[in-house]
Amino acid sequence: MSLSSFLMIWFVFYKNEGGVAVSATVFTLKNSCPYTVWPATFAGKGSTLGEGGFQLDPGASVQLTLTNEPGWSGRFWGRTGCNFDSSGHGNCATGDCGNSLKCTVTGATPSTLAEFTIQGDSGNDFYDLSLVDGYNVKMGIKPEGGSGECKYVHGLRR
Repeated sequence: MSLSSFLMIWFVFYKNEGGVAVSATVFTLKNSCPYTVWPATFAGKGSTLGEGGFQLDPGASVQLTLTNEPGWSGRFWGRTGCNFDSSGHGNCATGDCGNSLKCTVTGATPSTLAEFTIQGDSGNDFYDLSLVDGYNVKMGIKPEGGSGECKYVHGLRR
């Protein structure tokens, strides 16, 4: 049996520019499903990444960069069965967010969630996968870079 998944790879970069420490977090979203997924993003605090949502074809990936926003928090989820017109109006069978390609609200259930807080308590990053809003796609988070005991979280499936 072949399992498909929507994988998020999370990179943390730090560099020094003119004596000022600058950090960036790069989220790489990869669609390993045999069907198109429409990733959605929603920031609880800070900038909205990826304009709130976009189409991601099978095998494709996209990088979203968050630069120097301590305390940023947000969630990502994969929407399925979507149909949008040229202006971005439409709907999705799962994870719909107000009939729009570019989400400005959180998604409807069911939707598997990846949740993050960047440079939260004591400067630490936090992440989790959640089924609090139901399940619609298998998902994983694989941290790369940074320091500490960051683990690959995966395997949420029906």
